[in-house]
Order: sequence, then C-alpha cells, then structure tokens
Amino acid sequence: MAKIVKCGLIQATNAGSPEEPIEKIKQANIDKTLKFIEQAAGKDVQILCMQEIFTTPYFCAEQQPKWYSAVEKIPDGPTVKLMQEIARKHGMVLIVPIYEEEMTGVYYNTAAVIDADGTYLGKYRKNHIPHTAPGFWEKFYFKPGNLGYPAFDTAFARIGVYICYDRHFPEGARALGLAGAEIVFNPSATVAGLSEYLWELEQPAHAAANGYFVGAINRVGHEQPWDVGEFYGKSYFCDPRGQIIAQASRDNDELVVADLDLDQIREVRNIWQFFRDRRPESYGALVKE
Repeated sequence: MAKIVKCGLIQATNAGSPEEPIEKIKQANIDKTLKFIEQAAGKDVQILCMQEIFTTPYFCAEQQPKWYSAVEKIPDGPTVKLMQEIARKHGMVLIVPIYEEEMTGVYYNTAAVIDADGTYLGKYRKNHIPHTAPGFWEKFYFKPGNLGYPAFDTAFARIGVYICYDRHFPEGARALGLAGAEIVFNPSATVAGLSEYLWELEQPAHAAANGYFVGAINRVGHEQPWDVGEFYGKSYFCDPRGQIIAQASRDNDELVVADLDLDQIREVRNIWQFFRDRRPESYGALVKE
C-alpha cells in the first residue's frame, strides 16, 4: 500500500504596513497564517510549511536597525510556542521560518520544525547569506548558519529544510539527501527579474539528483515602500523525478496542497543509483576555500 503524506505550502502577501509597529505587523501576519492553517486542517494536511520570515515583510530590502526587534528566541519565543499549540491541536507538522536571536547581536534566518504532537524537534539555520544586489541586504541582518543540514524525523516523514538563497547550492541539497530527507522544504522570498528563470529549474533538479520531494514556497506581491520587485508566488511541489505536481498562482494568497507518495522515492532510487555511484574521494576540490 502506498505511503501517502498530504503536505501544504502557504504563499502570501505581507499583512500590514512596514511603517506600523513591528509587533502589529507580526500579529497581522500570524493571524493571516492561522487562517491558512485552519484551511489546511480542513484538507487533512499533515505537514505544512510557511514562507521565509513569514511574520514580517522582507525587511532585508533596507538597512534599518529597527527590524532587529522582530527577532525571537527559538524555541522559547512566542511564535514557536504558539505554533506548538497549533500543531498539537491539528496533529500537523509545522515548519516555522522566523528571525532568530541566539544572543544579543547574533541573529539567524531560521526555521523551527514542530512535530504533530507539538514537540519542538529542532531548527535549521540558513547557511548561504546573499548580498547580491541593493534590496537583498541579508548580511546586514543574518549570520551564516552553523547547524549543518539536519533532517528531522516527524510523525509522517523525514524532512529537511533549505531556505531561499540556499537553493542555488547543490551541495547542501545533496547533504540533505544523504541525511535521509524524504521531503525538503524551501521557504523563500524572491522576485521576478532576479531569479524567476531559475525557480522551476534548480529545485526540480535537486529533487531528481537526490530522489526526494521538494516543496518550494515564495511570497507574492510588491512590498512598499521598497518595491525591490514582484514576489511572484508560483509555490510548488515536485516529485523525485523532478516533475512539478502541484503549483500556486503567481499573484494570489494561496495554500498549495499535494499528496506525496513516499514510495516513489525508493522506486526512483532503484533506477537512478546516484547515491550508490558517488565518488566522494574525488570531490575534495568542492570543499576547498
């Protein structure tokens, strides 16, 4: 009998104005997300992922110290604590990407992973931090991750997380596969003109190269006052063959839901033995400074 896991992705516009108090912005985005979680529960979703730094606009579009007040401790901050209650209520695994404060002055772009019984399983910290163009000043806010590429055993599947800019680096995608991830979630905030031509290329390639499912999330809309571009949505799931099996629209708040048949992973890996045929002793150049 096939092992089916029903998964969901939330793509949404920012709720509230960046000129409002940060706590008000965070609450508006959390309230919007809670409505999506209720919708997902009504569709029997078992694993659900939100978009990158979902409680705020993409504030890295400017260099303003005020955004440091958006940070929270993980797992002891209020958003993770709330999501633990929500996960327990619905029996749903939640991937919760927020701005993390490890200690004063040390901040990460992080996703907390919460199991279906509300247990905090751990976190992934974004490893690759861009400073590619004005409007993407992430190195002003985030340190590079220091937790590697963990996979998490949840009630329904073994999952990994890769955040936004990470998706351009196949090394971490392979590390997640070697760690046993069956589904990799990539919460993102990315705009047309910069990355759209890669959006449906790179992550299906990771899925095919590693024989796992990928859930790719992007927010939608233009965020004022910066307007660094159009967040073009198009969140999707792709299967271990690299085929997109469910996708959202370009410009609407939306919940994407797909049934993922985990038995496909073994089926694909029995055909394409990419892990078996690796030659790690020949890859030294890949990890040289």
